[in-house]
Amino acid sequence: MKNVFLLFTLISATCFAQKPCEKDSVYNQFDFWVGEWNVYAKNGQLAGTSKITEILDNCVILEEWTSVGAQQGLVFSGKSFNSYNALTKQWQQNWIDNTGGTTEFLTGSFSNNVMQFLSRPFSTGQNSSSIRRLSFYNLENGKVRQFGEISSDEGKTWKTEYDLEYRKK
Repeated sequence: MKNVFLLFTLISATCFAQKPCEKDSVYNQFDFWVGEWNVYAKNGQLAGTSKITEILDNCVILEEWTSVGAQQGLVFSGKSFNSYNALTKQWQQNWIDNTGGTTEFLTGSFSNNVMQFLSRPFSTGQNSSSIRRLSFYNLENGKVRQFGEISSDEGKTWKTEYDLEYRKK
């Protein structure tokens, strides 16, 4: 029995030592967002800063957001955890902020230099729900555009929630 346990330990260590997220290129599709950024609103005003890092051996992209100013005495901040789900073949994002807000984007894909996420439906009041779409555009000049939209009619029409441009610090 001791030999079986030793063999299992050796095989497990070999499998985990391979770091699959560093070897499979699908995990690198969102690397264009990695860096330290000043983030600007469409009006040209600085909206906040964001630090994007790869963690857990390239399996997760961590966003750390902080707004520029306080609103009602609170500096808005949040984190998102972005990862590729090899079982569903989808990118996912889980956003959490210091107001207790969360958004789960469980359907995401990368195509034509755009990473796009779609949220689960969430309640917006009595007998109504909405979904969110979040797109990251890898711009040619080393910038990234983050475009957030919301739909209350199951994705037939979309309304802009925010439109941000990331510029390297």
